[in-house]
This record gives sequence, C-alpha cells and structure tokens, in this order.
Amino acid sequence: MYKRNPYVMVPGPTPVARSIQDAMGRETVSFHDPRLVAEFKALIDDLTTLWRCDGIAFVVAGSGTMAMEMGIVNIASDEDRVLVCSNGYFGDRYIDICSRRGFKMDTIRAKWGETVTADEIDRRLSEDRFDVLVLTHVETSTGVEFPLRDLTRMMRDKHPEVLIAVDGVASMGGVEFYMDWGVDVMLTCSQKCFGISPGLGILWAGRRAIEKRRGMPPLNASYVDFEKWIPVMKDTVKYWGTPAVNLIWALSESVRIIKEEGLENRFKRHRHYAKAIRGSLSAMGFAPCCASELASPTVTVGLYPDGSGIDDAAFRGAVYDEGAHIAGCFGDFAGKGFRVGHMGNIEPNILVSAVAAIERAAIRCGHKIEPGVGLAALQRTLLEG
Repeated sequence: MYKRNPYVMVPGPTPVARSIQDAMGRETVSFHDPRLVAEFKALIDDLTTLWRCDGIAFVVAGSGTMAMEMGIVNIASDEDRVLVCSNGYFGDRYIDICSRRGFKMDTIRAKWGETVTADEIDRRLSEDRFDVLVLTHVETSTGVEFPLRDLTRMMRDKHPEVLIAVDGVASMGGVEFYMDWGVDVMLTCSQKCFGISPGLGILWAGRRAIEKRRGMPPLNASYVDFEKWIPVMKDTVKYWGTPAVNLIWALSESVRIIKEEGLENRFKRHRHYAKAIRGSLSAMGFAPCCASELASPTVTVGLYPDGSGIDDAAFRGAVYDEGAHIAGCFGDFAGKGFRVGHMGNIEPNILVSAVAAIERAAIRCGHKIEPGVGLAALQRTLLEG
C-alpha cells in the first residue's frame, strides 16, 4: 500500500511548501545572472524592511551555528566583555562559541524549562561592565521563549551602551520581533520558520553593529566577517563567497508567502497553533516542561507522565511509523520527553495528522488514553481561531 513520508514535526527542518520546493528546483544559474542578481537584491531589501532593520540583512550559505558565530565575532573584540545568557542546550552552544573565541565572558544560566529574566540581567550588568549581551529568543531544547520585549525596554532605559545579539534560530518569522525594539544583531537559518531546506544563515545587523565592526581590528576569520559580505549585500552582483543560488530562489518565495500572510498574522497563527498543540498533548497526559507563560509559539516539549513506562526511543519510533517525525530531548530532558516543532508554513491538516500519529503511537505503546482525546482538544482550539 502507498504510504506517504512522515510529516516533519521536528523543530527544524520544517515542512516545505510546494511553491518553495518549486522555487528551489528552478534551473541553477550563475550568481552573476541578472535574474538572480535582481531577485537577491529584492530579497535583501525585503528582509531589511520587514524586520525594520536600520542596518543590513545578510543571507549567507551556511548553518544556524555559522550565523551564531558570525553574529558575535563582528561585535565583540578581544578587549570587550561578553555576558551570555543560557536557557538550555543552544544557549550553552553560544557559551562554547564565545569560549573558543577567547572572549572575556561571564554567564547566567537558567534551570532547564525556565528562563533567565530581564531583572537578573539588569543586576549583573549593574554589577560590572559588559560590552555585549548574548541570549536565545526561543530555546529549541526546551521550547522556552525569552521575554525579549521586556529585556529591550529595560536595556534602553538602563544599559543603552551594551550591544545585544540574539539567537533567533527558532523564532524569526514565527515570534513577534522587530529590530527597532533595540536589538543590534539577530540571526536565524533557512530551515526553521522560513520553511526552506537547510543551508542558509540569515542575519540582521543594525547600524550600531555595523559601526562597531568598522571600528574593530581585522578579524582572525574571513568567511563570517561582515566587512567581506557588506559589499555583496549592498550590490548583489558582487562576489565574495559563492551564494546558494537555489536556496536564494527558495528564500525569495518564502518571503513572498510571509508578505502575503502579513507578519502580524503570521505571529498570531504561530501562537494559536502552539496553544492547540499544547492542549492536545496535555489532554493525552503529557506534561509541559515549562510554565504556560514561557511556552514558545514554535516548539513544544511534552514530558512522559511519571510511572507511564513509556520508552522514549520506542515511542518516537512508533510515532514515525504512524506518520509523523518528532524529536528527542537534550540535556536534563533527555529520555524524559519529546519535542514537537510547529513553525513555518504548516496548516491545520498537518497538525491534525501529527497529533493523530502521536495519539495512535501512545496507545500502541501502552499509554492509557481514550482514542480521540488529543484530537478533540486540538480541534476545539483550532476552531477558536
């Protein structure tokens, strides 16, 4: 019998819309082809305008981790002090990047499932001098959303001299944010809320970040240097490193979809779908890993009930066999639960199919729930929208 590929419900890659796949499948052309040059320029302009950036948007072939490194090395010199806030696995990755770069660094870590707060950051910045603050908007390992708006207001009032770099890998394009809130660097990658295949790092650098880089000595790196890429982003006929031609076609189509939907509508849709997913998992007896006010619109962690006897690998394998691919957990939550991504260009039928697969797998693994309980909760919330 015909069986379709499982729905990709991990926190990236995310499902790729047909029109984006078609764009990605366009004929590969030279990066000097005037059609690509014009579309690439329009794409950079759209990214800069949509997220209200007073500097430059960068689209560079590479991973989200590459974008993380690019985001910090261009605004922190050897003489600067960097404060890194971590809510989990990927916050710790930024600590590792800064440590390997040899920055003068201090850290604030939250318990898994919780978040560093604006008040904690205020206290630490008031105790000592720091030049750069680094944090994660949505922690992919826990599904916790950092209260970014609260932070930027506090920073403008009390620490306006400190530059802010934000890992928006699991948030940009799905969670409320604009550069004019007061962030200097924000970054993401193509396979999350933009709904494209992996392969692009996307980064926004505000005016202060660009000025900081220009005042710094030469970097001990070239590929991630703003100064190498700024001429290309300003005039896309120019060359530094070979652009990912077909992914640029795809990102251009993704941004067209975003513009058609409208950013504010997109943000509301992500929050609505997240509420529906959380309600369905709760109805099936899976516990949240964080308080509801911290739960992100793009990733949800469901923890297995105490005493359920559910084997993590067996359960996720069963979900895959039933038609959806969900992710395992990291760190403190490893083996104790699973992660569901619900970001990008998904729609209700995908959510219904994914929840149905989770529900069938749970029952097959011996979890005592009534068939349909998770789907009913999901549908009730979806119908509220």
